[in-house]
Amino acid sequence: MNNNDTTTQLNRRDFIKLGSRAATLLATAPLTGNVLAGRQRRKPKPKNIVLIITDQQHCDTISAGGCRHVRTPALDRLKNSGVSFTQSYSANPLCSPARSAIFSGRTSCECAVQVNGRPIRSDIPNLGQWFSEHTDYETFYAGKWHLPRTYTSNIPGFKVVNTGIGGFGYLCDTVMSRACEGFLRNRSKSKPFLLVASFMQPHDICEWLRLNMNNPGNLRYPELAGAMPELPNNFEFDENEPDAVRRMRQGNEPFKGKWDKEQWRYYRWSYYRNIEYVDAEIGRVLQALEDSGHLNDTLIVMTADHGEGMGHHQMVRKSSFYDESVRVPLLFSWPGHVAKNKTDTAHLASGLDMMPTLCDYAGIQTPAHMRGASLRSILEENGSPAREFIVSEVTNNTGRMVRTEGFKYIAYQDNPTEQLFDMKTDPGETKNLAVHSRSSSILIEHRKLLKIWENQLDVPSNVPNAETWRHRG
Repeated sequence: MNNNDTTTQLNRRDFIKLGSRAATLLATAPLTGNVLAGRQRRKPKPKNIVLIITDQQHCDTISAGGCRHVRTPALDRLKNSGVSFTQSYSANPLCSPARSAIFSGRTSCECAVQVNGRPIRSDIPNLGQWFSEHTDYETFYAGKWHLPRTYTSNIPGFKVVNTGIGGFGYLCDTVMSRACEGFLRNRSKSKPFLLVASFMQPHDICEWLRLNMNNPGNLRYPELAGAMPELPNNFEFDENEPDAVRRMRQGNEPFKGKWDKEQWRYYRWSYYRNIEYVDAEIGRVLQALEDSGHLNDTLIVMTADHGEGMGHHQMVRKSSFYDESVRVPLLFSWPGHVAKNKTDTAHLASGLDMMPTLCDYAGIQTPAHMRGASLRSILEENGSPAREFIVSEVTNNTGRMVRTEGFKYIAYQDNPTEQLFDMKTDPGETKNLAVHSRSSSILIEHRKLLKIWENQLDVPSNVPNAETWRHRG
């Protein structure tokens, strides 16, 4: 398949059928080549860039964002000093696949990272490789990589500041944040840098689930009885689900261990404590930036690879398209350049946007075939139009999600049950509209958008189900 620029790959007959939607797609497609380079030369460039990534962070876990169950002074500081996106989605809600999209701007299936522990395919450059070749930024990495190894001193395109010390965030995140602190406090101001600080927390909830699978029949710590959060409003779920979702739920610890509602609440309380762990370590990095005099010269970006079920729909962990698993925090801060204390509820964002956005700020052209778009004009309040839709996929390419302004559409391969949610009237995703005939026109519209998206992808032949997902019937 001969890949050209994203906009030239889309089927022209589909554009004609879509009418105004086609114009929107063209208008919001990523800019490339000389057009991008010429536009960026007129923009200021941050002296430094710090990208902070957490692992498995639910989107609504920041105190300043309205979560009353946590104290997050570091994340509050970032949110209040910049722009936060409430409609930011993981490109694949699983660790390695999500990270492949963040660091390449290409979908996980194109990267051949359809499961954990796979490297990004060799002909697709990662962020560190691209910046090393095309900018004067020195590129550094600390913490979890997972492409393929979780912790390693060998990351293409990056000098590793600290590898971490294992799979437990309460240990390795402290070691990693202190290494970042030392780096920042001793870094010369004369050389620009890109630093990735990749934390493990709140991923420790996975181990908590394994250790607490069996319901003990009473609260382990009775003194917590009055402190535990309530169950979410969408704790129950619509029975009209694909088999893949049902099997996932039934295979998780709460169903195996026959949890009662008190155990569910204890799990939620415990997860919030892991959020506070990582917030403290992020705070150490931010303080070092300020104390070293780098803060005002640095673009800070914070996001997560994917979310956490947290009992919504009686789900835990990730790999589902419910918002709790696939929607992630996304914060940007650069004093004097990024809008201050702004919550963006209108624009859809994706992990695929990270590479084009950082290239935009660095004043360089993106690699070819970006599937995301730069968010810079939104961050600087330059009136960027809302994009028409974003797409996310799940492990082994068995499912994809299309999120438009008003709806979410979900389809799994070889499964007749589709899901369609009205995200304005039913943000908890409790009523599957796909089973109602009155929603047929909306379903057709979203199937068409998904087909256009899939037909542009360059999926290598060694990815399972590659041909099916390149050309949906």
